Amino acid sequence: MKITLSRTALAIIAATTFGLGATATTVDWMHKAQAAADSPPLLLAQAAPVAAAPVAGNLVTGLPDFTTLVDQTSASVVNISVVGKAAKAPAMNPNDPMYEFFRRFGIPVPQDPRGGQGPGNGQGPTPRGIGSGFVISQDGYILTNAHVVSEAAEVTVKFTDKRELKARVIGSDKRTDVALIKVEAKNLPAVKLGNADQVRVGEWVAAIGAPFGFENTVTAGIVSAKSRALPDESLVPFIQTDVAINPGNSGGPLFNLKGEVIGINSQIYSRTGGFMGLSFAIPIDVAMRVADQIKQFGRAKHARLGISIQPITRDLADSFGLDRARGALVANVEKDGPADRAGLQPGDVVLSVDGREVADSFDLPKVIGNLPPGKPVKLKVWRQGAERTVTATLGEQGETEAVAQADPGRDAQPARDRLGLVVRPLTGGEAQQLGVSRGLVVSDAAGPSAQAGIQPGDAILAVNGQPVGSAEELARLVERAKGRVALLIQRGDNRLFVPIRAG
Repeated sequence: MKITLSRTALAIIAATTFGLGATATTVDWMHKAQAAADSPPLLLAQAAPVAAAPVAGNLVTGLPDFTTLVDQTSASVVNISVVGKAAKAPAMNPNDPMYEFFRRFGIPVPQDPRGGQGPGNGQGPTPRGIGSGFVISQDGYILTNAHVVSEAAEVTVKFTDKRELKARVIGSDKRTDVALIKVEAKNLPAVKLGNADQVRVGEWVAAIGAPFGFENTVTAGIVSAKSRALPDESLVPFIQTDVAINPGNSGGPLFNLKGEVIGINSQIYSRTGGFMGLSFAIPIDVAMRVADQIKQFGRAKHARLGISIQPITRDLADSFGLDRARGALVANVEKDGPADRAGLQPGDVVLSVDGREVADSFDLPKVIGNLPPGKPVKLKVWRQGAERTVTATLGEQGETEAVAQADPGRDAQPARDRLGLVVRPLTGGEAQQLGVSRGLVVSDAAGPSAQAGIQPGDAILAVNGQPVGSAEELARLVERAKGRVALLIQRGDNRLFVPIRAG
């Protein structure tokens, strides 16, 4: 069965039937309440049933009571109703018998009345949806998901005291799925903001929202993981939980035991479209940074470095002489981009940014994307077996081809059979097309290179970070590598390093 990663479908379209929900999962409490904390958990503010004395050696000390937390925070959580822009009714179906009549005699083809609210009005159904949000300031600013208010013509916010106020969208950022809206009101109950960096895996958390339109629904669970990377979401280090999240929860808050918001519920991982134990929240520090920029500039600004990266595997780490698989491997450097101007090169491994370790490749886009454009950063990189520091001034996202085909019959020469490659030099036109000064085209691949995924037509640009332009040079670099080789390959518009163990 196909598994899909979907947003929590804030938009509940009229006449749409959603998948079945799921029952909450009971889990053991893996986080001890700290009596010495600056702000004691709200769950301990009232007397709770006395649990049995823990068995010696047990780490679990009891289960939480969320009633006080809910009493003190639910008034800050709102239900958001959205009316989308009316869709244009579809034109007459070409298979309609009358379509050919209108076309043949040059008569304008009318809109299909079955797609609108009435014959001839030219308007399709008006999409409607619901979601959640929470008040972050007493003067009416509210955070929610960007996909909740996307393409909204009208936004209505409903509070727990049954007040309904029209809201305007101040701005939204699709890259982080954060939106800021505002209602005209004063002295609203605002949430307390926590620190997502201090969240611990295993601690209890709670969500309040409107799943399937059921307002002020409370669900609870634990933090399953931190800094989770999701497809197409390179800027957000998601907090993964097992809290029950369903369509309508989107944009709602994720609370810690102190009653502080640590995240915005945003996505679920599901086979059915309903909750299956995997939900993801945007860390509140990321959301507030975006909200502050929207309030100040009307939009969010994300920095960029101008490089393409790939993960470091154990084989690639061995090829580049790293002690272990860590960092982000630079596969391509954008010409005249921030990294290029700083002297970054394909084959460099970025180990840290301003002292913040890059443990894995997905860490780098998050660190860079959440910095302000124009900021100078110090990059610690691994190049040719040694560490060095490069300073780059970050650009802004939103500023500002094909690989040569194999021709086995021209200038093809075998490059030692250790890799199983037959290669030829790039022609001048091919090199210009790829934006390089020299390189090799793979005419045939067998043995270790074929097993590693090298294909005829790939362009080889470097070996272990060293540019290569001839079969003889390739053979020398492979021999020098002592069995561990990382080839920089260009295939189509993509560049990547491919590790090979020479035979």
